[in-house]
Amino acid sequence: MRDVFIYKVFPFFAGVIFLFSGFQAVGQSMNLSSKSGSNRITLSLTRKGELHYQVAHRDKLIIADSPLGLNCDDQNFTAGLSLVNVSPTEPRRETYDLKVGHVKTIDHVLEHKSITFKNSSGALMIVDLVTGKEGVAFRYRFPDQTSKIRVINSELTGFQIEKKAKGWLQPYNKAGKVTPGYEDFYFNIHPGDSISNPRNPSVGWCMPALFQVNDNKTWVLLAESATDGLFPGCHLQADSRDGLYKIAFAEKDEKYNLPLSDNNHPTAKLPWTMPWRVIIIGDQAGDILLSSLITDLAPASKLEDASWIEPGKATWSWWSHPEDHSPEIYNQFTDLAASLDFGYTLFDAGWEKANTEGGIIAKATAKGIKPMVWAYSAAYFEPEKRRKRFKELAAMGVKGIKIDFWCSDRQEVMACFQSLFEDAAKEHLLVNLHGTTVPRGWHRTWPNLMTAEAVLGTEHYFYEARYPALAAEQNTLLPFTRNVAGPTDYTPFALTIRKYPRLNTGVHELATAMIYTSGIIDFADSKEVFDSLPISVRQLLKDMPATWDKTESVVAQPGEQIILFRQKENLSYMVGINGTSKVVPVKLNLARYAKGFSKFRIIREGEDPLMSFKTETYPITSSWQYAFAPRGGFIIQFVNE
Repeated sequence: MRDVFIYKVFPFFAGVIFLFSGFQAVGQSMNLSSKSGSNRITLSLTRKGELHYQVAHRDKLIIADSPLGLNCDDQNFTAGLSLVNVSPTEPRRETYDLKVGHVKTIDHVLEHKSITFKNSSGALMIVDLVTGKEGVAFRYRFPDQTSKIRVINSELTGFQIEKKAKGWLQPYNKAGKVTPGYEDFYFNIHPGDSISNPRNPSVGWCMPALFQVNDNKTWVLLAESATDGLFPGCHLQADSRDGLYKIAFAEKDEKYNLPLSDNNHPTAKLPWTMPWRVIIIGDQAGDILLSSLITDLAPASKLEDASWIEPGKATWSWWSHPEDHSPEIYNQFTDLAASLDFGYTLFDAGWEKANTEGGIIAKATAKGIKPMVWAYSAAYFEPEKRRKRFKELAAMGVKGIKIDFWCSDRQEVMACFQSLFEDAAKEHLLVNLHGTTVPRGWHRTWPNLMTAEAVLGTEHYFYEARYPALAAEQNTLLPFTRNVAGPTDYTPFALTIRKYPRLNTGVHELATAMIYTSGIIDFADSKEVFDSLPISVRQLLKDMPATWDKTESVVAQPGEQIILFRQKENLSYMVGINGTSKVVPVKLNLARYAKGFSKFRIIREGEDPLMSFKTETYPITSSWQYAFAPRGGFIIQFVNE
């Protein structure tokens, strides 16, 4: 076993090391616990000066001894490190409102500590630590000041997961025509398993990555926060032998059609602050789903005035009419938005010609519907062209933009996103990213980021033969993985049977609109389908919020079932979906959630589970029993009638 010094455990040797390293605060240790003591991260140095960490939850080891360190072009911080300083623990309160989220107002206290090391050349590296009730996080900083650009050749950061753990991981697809885009299945694996049968050739695993550890008693989600233009988006290496998952940078060939350099390594001048490596921890899977640790660690909103940002629902013609770019079809979906009291409509690819010929934007704004339009990433990469185009769109009456085909986690793309959000906000434009990486707390910093794709959504009824059989399971996994990272443009409510026939019930598909969070919910399917819906379902669509004041996890079984309680102002709902092909009994105490209401209205499957809906109203009960249909769902609204 390797010799490891953990200074809290060996005070005599710690004092000797502190004396010779110039340490000023003898007795302080290289660990940090949350205020409640439930979560703790501990750093340690080997005799060779190699840096490691561990994470414990309720005194049980969750992340075993794992490597830290950076190897740069001019300095090495992987060995020969010595301790310089440990800062006092500092509590910091994160209080903020989210335009898009499970809850409206976040109020958390996080414990912070910074630990400074120097390498054999005397160069400094700081590791910032954070703990809170939802998990732990760490990041690297170089505090020195220099005009010289530093390059990180490799990062040693790893996450040691016990081999008997269960995992739900998504392959990170190698660069291709539409990859990487975080549009693969989440596979049930064990640490050490290789990537098997991905949708596209893959070079690693995506984050967020979900694990069940500690004899299935604890859930862990590995993620990132606050990635900006100073670092690429990262994933996990494909090789996880012995359960060690190591950080990997974006690949060199992730260029798609963007003018990116040949260097895929992180580069920056000093001082340099890098993204947070986030480890969300929960006793139940619902703790993971509801965590806001990623946004807690992101920079505060950079918008002085966000009052113009309005979440909402949108009609969207592409899913039902992918080849029809006529003014008539776009206008039809504007009329559909008006009939459903939706605030938005999304004009997808081909809208420019339709607008020239038929004035579709002016017709939408005249009806009080806010148009969002599709765009191609390459046209918005160069700053001056992007700003000019944003001004033109705003002048036309456009209220938001869906920018597609990024297919890259490269540092230059991360930098572009930050500038793009800022430039769009100056013109009061909302943003929807497609063909893209997952958000990393960006919707706190830039509240005009309404949603992003990075999900295997309903368009894959067109493209993926395995999708119908796996969609229900995936739909009960995404709330605990992808949606924790940020708002998700899943494009729900796809009822029409496409190339690969749907197996989920119609209610299941409808319920996904209320399971996922997305600042703009882009509803799939045709006007004919919406017009055929029962009055009760159409009323639900009219009333349904796009964001929430309060959310509770009622049932949380990733890959099997999920039931959420949701509130927005005077509206209260309970919504659930079944991820299995079996009938599943459910028993719930509705009285606990129905304060102020006397009855509940449930929308469930009708005679044809694939296409029809049945609505019934009952008195509130403390022992409601229900049978989830295979791949089914339900939506309850609490009412007084």
